[in-house]
Amino acid sequence: MTNKCQWWKQLVLDLGASITFYTIIPLPYVDAFDFQGVARLAPVVGVIVGVMLGLFDALMDYLGMAMLTRSALVVCVWIAITGGLHLDGAMDTADGLAVGDPKRRLEVMADSATGAFGAMAAIALVLLKTVALTDLQESRWLALSAAMGWGRWGQVLAIVRYPYLKPTGKGAFHKQAIRSYRDWLPTLLLLVGLSSLPIVLDRNKLLESAIIVIAGSAIALNVGAWFNHKLGGHTGDTYGAVVEWSEALFLCVLTMIF
Repeated sequence: MTNKCQWWKQLVLDLGASITFYTIIPLPYVDAFDFQGVARLAPVVGVIVGVMLGLFDALMDYLGMAMLTRSALVVCVWIAITGGLHLDGAMDTADGLAVGDPKRRLEVMADSATGAFGAMAAIALVLLKTVALTDLQESRWLALSAAMGWGRWGQVLAIVRYPYLKPTGKGAFHKQAIRSYRDWLPTLLLLVGLSSLPIVLDRNKLLESAIIVIAGSAIALNVGAWFNHKLGGHTGDTYGAVVEWSEALFLCVLTMIF
């Protein structure tokens, strides 16, 4: 019994650390927070934030807000809750990939100034998410939760599978914390369960559930693989880019089934 209590206590502390690291949600700071392993629970944080956005979206719908305006507002709140952390990484990554000389890409990505390609990437991501959400007339809370969960699972997968390019970079500690299937399998099972909710609620929606699981896992896998192909590994910025592009592409796929 004591061991179980200790396990639950540690899980709550780890989740609190992940929420504090990945969002601006105010939580009381606890000295026992260990930020070294926050990436393991990043998909859980994504699902939690997705549910929050879904509730906010439902409230705006109840108040009579138009679909396009509501979708744009949800995306703005989405960026605000995450502090723009992943979007900033996607912008830096875009600036780096725009450089013709591969040897200078990491140097450009480390520059805090945003270039033209970074700005264009941000516009494209915000536009894709807003338009896709506008086209999703139903199950929007599920779309938001699944998108944020699968996007962050893609980050976890990138951490596990590919080398980290800057040993002293801001995301280097993630590589040390995620080493085996035990660090990514539990959240995968969580996302499969979440993505299977349509068939739980309606047995005729087997195809929809299957597409959500296949699309989520395939996009998470291939987006990280693409950045690895272009750079030969990953950095903290590309982890953010994996999250952002996985989310946007996943929402685009969902418009074909909802």
